[in-house]
Amino acid sequence: MRLWNFILVGWAVSLGYINQATAQSYHPKRVTVPIEQVATGRIIHRFHDTSPLSPSGRYFALFRMPFEDHYPEPGDWGEVVLIDRQTADTTVVARSFGWEMQVGANVQWGKDDSQLFYNDVDTATWEAVTVMYNPLTGASRRLHGTLFMCSADGRRLVGHNLRNSFYAQSGYGVIVPDAHRQRNMGPVATDGIFVTDVAANETRRIATIADIYEKAIPSLAVPNPQDYEYYCFKAMWNPQGTRIMTCLIMRPRDGGKRSVAVVTLKPDGTDIRTAITTQQYAKGGHHMAWMPDGEHISMNLNVNDDKPALELVTFKYDGTDLKEVFWPGSGHPSFHPGGLPFVVTDAYPNETSVTKGDGVVPIRLLNIATGEEFIIDEVETAEVNDSSFRLDAHPTWDRTGRYIIYNSFDGGVRSVKMAEVQRLL
Repeated sequence: MRLWNFILVGWAVSLGYINQATAQSYHPKRVTVPIEQVATGRIIHRFHDTSPLSPSGRYFALFRMPFEDHYPEPGDWGEVVLIDRQTADTTVVARSFGWEMQVGANVQWGKDDSQLFYNDVDTATWEAVTVMYNPLTGASRRLHGTLFMCSADGRRLVGHNLRNSFYAQSGYGVIVPDAHRQRNMGPVATDGIFVTDVAANETRRIATIADIYEKAIPSLAVPNPQDYEYYCFKAMWNPQGTRIMTCLIMRPRDGGKRSVAVVTLKPDGTDIRTAITTQQYAKGGHHMAWMPDGEHISMNLNVNDDKPALELVTFKYDGTDLKEVFWPGSGHPSFHPGGLPFVVTDAYPNETSVTKGDGVVPIRLLNIATGEEFIIDEVETAEVNDSSFRLDAHPTWDRTGRYIIYNSFDGGVRSVKMAEVQRLL
């Protein structure tokens, strides 16, 4: 009965019958929940839209950096780490040459505990690849193409060009020598979004940047496209594997502020839709994620100039049905995987609507049906001059929605923690 009540409330929110986000007050509640330190010592989990806890709940899959004080160079390697929760054994299952500071080697699970994926680079040829490792047998298989996100059924990988990702934004791709990546002058037809069929080991570019620029609805055209460099950035499956979301980044060739649009498309590259235009994004916004229904997306976005911080909003894959669901927004929000009206997020240190500006950020649990907020932990962040070295908590749900897993900065090194929040739900 309690679950059904939550579903009814969530349904009412989705139809606009309940809207608690109009309140200007901000009164979070500090709560105590069981928190476990999973691992420490230059170690991170991937991102806010994938769980490092395996589908069965037995294993953690993490990435250990070789250092934290400088940027990786071609040939630097880190470690793919597996932690068995039953035996407490920690095993380095592989070295990876295909990583950056923010998401490591994009280590993530596929359909079950037999599929663990991560990026690598062949340093003999500087080809960027994906490796599929089976923790149950120890077998591994190299796949063509690179990985930003695996579909929930483990059948397909999607990625933007991870070698060129450095030019879009550092921290999310792989490092190779400059001669093995290229700048995209204008909306080129030589780069785009790539999908890999895991079973067949075949990678196909489903849409070029030119396709996205020319075919997106509403249009992304500008009068002077050759004055910009164009890159796709982040490529994310919806839970059903029926649609892909990405960012199209336009960087002025003479310097200046970049423009960003949020775009979605089908896995065959058709039905390209502009969900958030460059004009909407330019007002202030960041960090989108698919919602459990696979039709809607959540994001921090400035939609109300009268409020002093970003709002948490939701909208459909084509940009329609845009609504504010919580204020203030911050950090890296993602909705409960079971469809309950809960969102977990963190904050950036400079988001002073929810932080004190002292480098400590909250792990926030938001109830969009009631407007309540629970602070389940507070995390120190690394003090850096270059944002490439920042530590983002990246809180994420496990697949059951019982746990929240996040990065922390304990004793001056990167660590990973897990909070059990079942009683709050």
